[in-house]
Amino acid sequence: MESIPTENNALVNMEMHMEPVYLEANNVETPPAKRRKKKSMVWEHFTIETVSPGCRRACCKQCKQSFAYSMGSKVAGTSHLKRHIAKGGCPVVLRNQTQDPMTPLSAPPKMAHESSAGPNTDPPKRRYRTSSVPYVQFDSDRCRQEIAHMIILHDYPLHIVEHPGFITFVRNLQPNFSMVNFNTVQGDCIATYLREKQSVQSLIEGMQGRICLTLDLWNSCQTTGYVFVTGQFVDNEWKIHRKLLNVVMEPFPESDSAFSHAVSSCLSDWNMEGRLFSITINQDLSDAGIDSLKSLLSEKNPNTLGGRSLLTHCLARSLSGIALEAFKVCRETVSKVRDCVKYVKTSDSLEEKFLELKQQLQVPSMKTLTLDDQTRWNTTYEMLLAASELKEVFSCIDTTDPDYSKGPTGDEWKQIENLCTCLKLLFDTANLLTSATIPTTNTFFHEVWKIQLELTRAATGEDPVINAIAKPMQAGFDTYWKSCCLILAIAVVMDPRFKMKLVEFSFTKIYGEEAATYINLVDEGIHQMFLEYVGGLEGNVKQEDVAGLGLTDFDMYIMETTSQQSKSELDQYLEESLLPRVHEFDVMGWWKLNKVKYPTLSKMARDILTVPVSTVTSELVFEIERKEMDRYRCSLRPETVEAVVCAKDWLVGGDGGGGGNDSADMMKSLVKMEFPI
Repeated sequence: MESIPTENNALVNMEMHMEPVYLEANNVETPPAKRRKKKSMVWEHFTIETVSPGCRRACCKQCKQSFAYSMGSKVAGTSHLKRHIAKGGCPVVLRNQTQDPMTPLSAPPKMAHESSAGPNTDPPKRRYRTSSVPYVQFDSDRCRQEIAHMIILHDYPLHIVEHPGFITFVRNLQPNFSMVNFNTVQGDCIATYLREKQSVQSLIEGMQGRICLTLDLWNSCQTTGYVFVTGQFVDNEWKIHRKLLNVVMEPFPESDSAFSHAVSSCLSDWNMEGRLFSITINQDLSDAGIDSLKSLLSEKNPNTLGGRSLLTHCLARSLSGIALEAFKVCRETVSKVRDCVKYVKTSDSLEEKFLELKQQLQVPSMKTLTLDDQTRWNTTYEMLLAASELKEVFSCIDTTDPDYSKGPTGDEWKQIENLCTCLKLLFDTANLLTSATIPTTNTFFHEVWKIQLELTRAATGEDPVINAIAKPMQAGFDTYWKSCCLILAIAVVMDPRFKMKLVEFSFTKIYGEEAATYINLVDEGIHQMFLEYVGGLEGNVKQEDVAGLGLTDFDMYIMETTSQQSKSELDQYLEESLLPRVHEFDVMGWWKLNKVKYPTLSKMARDILTVPVSTVTSELVFEIERKEMDRYRCSLRPETVEAVVCAKDWLVGGDGGGGGNDSADMMKSLVKMEFPI
């Protein structure tokens, strides 16, 4: 087809890539004067011009662009002409739309169906269909909401709305949108936070049991700290929820009252006084600080084991600290291995030679050799594990590089293997904390007692190399074991597959002849807790009609007048046979099904199985250093920091009333226009 000059060749070229498909004309011999009147709505915006013999083109009345219409005996369709008008391809229509909301782009009057046509008017004109997006009116408020979601979800600075590049981008994307400033978007983010908070509040108010809190202290570039207060609880369907409730800025984070102030603020903010069950923390506290937290567990809330549900150690942070101690023992050897890996991985040619040599030696290792991130101990462990399996390949590399000649010796490779053996215990347990689902507390007793047993054996064994690695690890883990052993043991007793039997078995392995003393401590603890529930502890939380008959008051009367029968509820449970140990066992589901049979014990199990063993999110399980609030957020008001951080947790979590909106939704909102279907 020959080129046709137009007033705007650039815009014509944009349309040429959508060249229409020509159709055979029904009657090309019919004279133009007798041709049937065109009924398509598109001809209200186009005229037909003859540019050469046998070649006619459609010309837009607004922008004067021309489009293919007929060539010889072939006639083009009108779809490409409709797209030009309906999809904003016409620059004149688009420009008019920015000035007049009733232009064809926003609400084209000539294309709309006139349902009120009178008897003397033309019949209603049929509407054409296009492949455009559904008819959605541009909503500036929705765009603002999506920008707030984008900032919250992706940790963007609130000042992004004042960055020239972002302003230009949005203006070109949607000229109708009035760009907001920092103060406006700050208000929008807080409004999002308040909307999501209502959903979480409803979830908490509807729970029948009590709530467990975790406290995680973040440093800052200033002298202040931020305490992340997370709640873990069970809803009426016996589903566990984990929600970030507050981010409390503490001006004096090292003070004895910092953590108790954060807990008190959380309980007051969410109206949870009297419903606190446990606190998990990972911070070295003074005696005054510990007493302050215990008072919150015993004075303002139903007493539970005399405040012993305060867990002063986080499992994830404890494992990271112990792994770091192990790396310090083997510091020089680990450094040599890292240099060897670096030597191979930083050169494509050397890496190819390394893989060829591995194939020649037929080394069966399936591990991928990668450099570690020294802020995450799992990456160092995986690097050492892969390198130790490939030590034969490393030893056969022929090089005169002086740096590589310092690689590990045979004894040093043996040390790395022993180190990996010890670290595997920690690695397997830490991986449980990265699960997408929230594990119940009973899950960790078996993992923890195995670590305690194996590290004790290694630390007291005859191999001096293993002793040197295991002793500092065992000392660090022993501190965690003493702090959390009782709660973890009681939780595993609430697992009908194990009950007291696993406690008896594991304690015998660990304590030998002294096992009976520690077993009795667990037995006494679980009976004491049960008596606390029977004795009115549940009077401070919502009552649950377990039978569904509206006889909650009658159930309480039975428990109060037949205390011996209530006490036997626990004994009856312990005396029954163990359930088969199926792999995928839903312990919460089992107690939900048996809450009528064990009305009091099921409430106790619901609370104890919800106690979190870690204070950090799954992404931070392997972090070695404490997290630090970034400099930008430290410059914001504490209320704003809390709003954007908590709102992100609720939006990403999905079960707290939020959705999975992201920046893509913001873009969709910005470009939504009104089009006829």
